[in-house]
Formats: sequence, C-alpha cells, structure tokens
Amino acid sequence: MNIAVLMGGWSAEREVSLRSGAACAQALKDAGYTVTTVDVDHSISKTLSELKPDAALNVLHGPYGEDGCIQGVLEVLEIPYTHSGVLASALAMNKARSRDIFRMAGIPTAEGTTVSRTVAAAAHVMTPPYVIKPIASGSSVGVFIVPKDAKAPPQEIAAPDWSHGENVLVEKYVAGHELTCAIMGDRALDVIEITSDLEFYDYEAKYAPGGSKHILPAPIDAAVYKRVQGIALAAHQALGCRGISRADFRYDDTTGELICLEVNTQPGMTATSLVPELAAHAGLSFPQLTDWMIKDASLNR
Repeated sequence: MNIAVLMGGWSAEREVSLRSGAACAQALKDAGYTVTTVDVDHSISKTLSELKPDAALNVLHGPYGEDGCIQGVLEVLEIPYTHSGVLASALAMNKARSRDIFRMAGIPTAEGTTVSRTVAAAAHVMTPPYVIKPIASGSSVGVFIVPKDAKAPPQEIAAPDWSHGENVLVEKYVAGHELTCAIMGDRALDVIEITSDLEFYDYEAKYAPGGSKHILPAPIDAAVYKRVQGIALAAHQALGCRGISRADFRYDDTTGELICLEVNTQPGMTATSLVPELAAHAGLSFPQLTDWMIKDASLNR
C-alpha cells in the first residue's frame, strides 16, 4: 500500500505537524508500507489526485487539517483516511460547540462563556482566575491564564496582529492535576498526568525536550482514574470521533472537581507526544500504532 502522510499545512501548528509527520512516515516504513510525505498547501486536491494513494494518514494539526476541511477533500477524492470525519472534526475543533455537546452528554466542563476578543480585553468577563483561549486552535497557542490578582485582562488578545479568530472562550481556571487519556477505536487507554516547571502546559512545555514530565500511570485515586477513562470515551463518542483521539482534563483533588477541557482529534505524534507513549504502555510499538491507524482508515467517517 502507498500511504500519503499529510503534514505541515499553514496553521500555527505547522512545525509540530511536520515533526509528527516525519515520525509517522518512518514508523510506517518500519511497518512495511510505501510512504509519500505530503507538505500540504492550497493545491492539495491536485497533488492527491495525481498521487492516488491507497490511504492517507492525516497528521495535520490546527485549522484546515483538524477542523473537517481536509477530511472533506479526502471524502470528495474517495481516499480512505485516518482519525475523525468531517462533522466530528469540526465539532471537536470548535471549543464552544464541543462544550455544548459535552453538556448535553453529561460530560463535566468548566464554567465559561464565548465573547469577542475586544470584550475579553476591555474588562474581566469573569472573576479571576480564569483562562482565555481561542475558539479553534490547539497546542495551547494563544492561551492565557489570568491570575487571581490580575488588574486587567491580557491586552495581547486585542492586538492588531492577533491571528486566532475574533471570538475567544473564557473559562474558570481549575487548579490541580493536568490529565490526559487517549481513545483507540472504542477502547480507552491509560491516563497520564503532566507536570511542568513552566507556568502552565503551554507550547514550549508540550514540545521542547524536558519541557514537561509525563507520569504514567497517573498517580490519582483509582476511582477518579476510571472516571477519566470513562469520560474520555464518552466525549469521543458524543462528538462522533473515529480512530484515535485524546481528551484533556483538569482535576482538583482538594475539591474533587474533574472537568474535560477538550478532545483532540489529531493528537501529536512527535517524539515527546502523549499518544505514542500511551500506546507503548499498552504494548504497541510506534510502527504497530501507525499500522493500526492505516488498517482503521476509511471513508464516511
């Protein structure tokens, strides 16, 4: 089989996607596949029409690669692909819409609201501490934690060069443990706790060597551990996700509050990424993980 690994793109997460794509391409070669890496640009439809791959491993992150757009192109070209389909990708990428789905499904979320970035910058929308984040972005790009003693919101969100959309999500800050759990098909993998010496689990903490520490399995109460796995699977199913996804959580062990932050339908696949680590803990090598994704690929996802 000739597999097209879709990577790069033009979102703010381009560099991470290139690293994910390079790692996955090598893993697929190790698994015995013929691989063509494709740095996605605006001529992707023409490129794929000429390439005619048997399947596409989608390793794009952010807008156009994770929000249903590339999935729609692949459906039109009838190229089987990995991860979630058009609708689930669009819902998961839009944090405001996915919060609506979560609440209807009984999945716990933080208190929050959606406002324009100018409103969020003018005055506190809620009592600090709280978090401001773009509606549709990943890798903690454009995220600000507003501390309890902040006199005013961060003014960066009102800057002329802000490129993360006109609306932002403002959510109550939940202290405590940063947890994540991956879903593989209809199976919840284990739970990782992420710690960092940086202010929060931001872009640098996610991707710089030594930026964060992953504790697997997470050292939390067994009942909470199972609840995280159950909620991750419920969120995956509520959005209609397919293949692999990863849900992120905050857990305050002093109050017992556990909230689901978001579901990532195109989780990172770099050397420091969480899903390959969780798969390895479950007994799957990186080549075996990518082989599973290709065998799971389909249309009408």
